[in-house]
Amino acid sequence: MAAMKAKETVRLNAVRSIKSAILLAKTAEGASGELTDGDIVKLIQKLAKQRKEAAEQYAAAGRQELADNELAEMEVLATYLPKQLSPEEVEARLKEIIAEVGASAPSDMGKVMGVATKRLAGLADGKTISGIVRKLLG
Repeated sequence: MAAMKAKETVRLNAVRSIKSAILLAKTAEGASGELTDGDIVKLIQKLAKQRKEAAEQYAAAGRQELADNELAEMEVLATYLPKQLSPEEVEARLKEIIAEVGASAPSDMGKVMGVATKRLAGLADGKTISGIVRKLLG
């Protein structure tokens, strides 16, 4: 309501997209009708990633004004997400997970990724995690 009253169209569009995604997830076939906080964080991360990819495509097509709009919405979505870990913090946590799992070779990447994606869900994206795991095990 505050974004609507202040005529902040970027914030309003971002909040509406979150609300829409939550409603769709609740009413999707096979859904229980209830979402956990983790589910909502995943939805918002997905929306932010979509905005980033759309902005890249708009920029590549020479439509910078549309790219700027997508990036602005992505920044609004990011305010609803937990703070992301820095690469150094991710690396420290991954070293702990690698020691815990007992991984030592690149062939153990699957074991590490299974544990890491669960523990670091919402705190770091999968691409960053896999890159650091590959570096540590390589």
